[in-house]
Amino acid sequence: MWDYILLGILQGVFEWLPISSEGIVALFSKFLIEDFHPVDLAIFLHLGTFFVVLIYFWKDWVELLSFKNKEFLKFFVITTIVSACLGFLTYKLARGVTLKGYLLFLMGIGLFMTSYFQRKQVNLKLNKKFSPYVVGILQGLSPIPGVSRSGSTIFGLSLFEKNPFNILKVSYLLSAPVVLGSSFYLFLKNPEMITFEISVAMLFAFVFGFISLKLLLKISQKIDFSKFTLVFGVICILGGLIEFVV
Repeated sequence: MWDYILLGILQGVFEWLPISSEGIVALFSKFLIEDFHPVDLAIFLHLGTFFVVLIYFWKDWVELLSFKNKEFLKFFVITTIVSACLGFLTYKLARGVTLKGYLLFLMGIGLFMTSYFQRKQVNLKLNKKFSPYVVGILQGLSPIPGVSRSGSTIFGLSLFEKNPFNILKVSYLLSAPVVLGSSFYLFLKNPEMITFEISVAMLFAFVFGFISLKLLLKISQKIDFSKFTLVFGVICILGGLIEFVV
């Protein structure tokens, strides 16, 4: 039971950070849990933090589902469709790989670029009509351990958006349909994933996810966002280098 609790805590804490919570949870579950595939379990535990997104951003969901912001609704739908199509293919690939150091290294480079764009207020003059496709493709790569969903979407959104809070909020909102769809697929494939132990892990993911999300958003508003992304870029690169050495 304690193994599942630990995995739930890791999911809750690392879900919002651009350092691949899935890769971390899959890596730990590989050594702690024998009953389920590490990638499947890591993806399924996202259901715990899925409810955090629903509750924490409930006003945004009401606005989205009531068609009050049609432009964002269009962006949301296109991004989700692109992510789902590509994500299914990368999931098939991800089940055969472990956490890859070079992917963490690439995530760090992407966050360095995000930090630079924010610090220098770089305007790439990219056409925003391409934003859902760019962000959707980046999010669709997230089933691969080492590719952070939040990190890749934060990078993609930073190409078109400069407001730090909006970047983080949209990144987290985009996770909901992808998590729900992937969890439903895994349940259909293996209904035995609904166990008491996994339910407890999800509960801990929810509790720690809610606390860490609230704390992270407050921190991101109080410090320079370029420093925020720079710190996690350094963490990713160090993580990648450690994987190479070990």
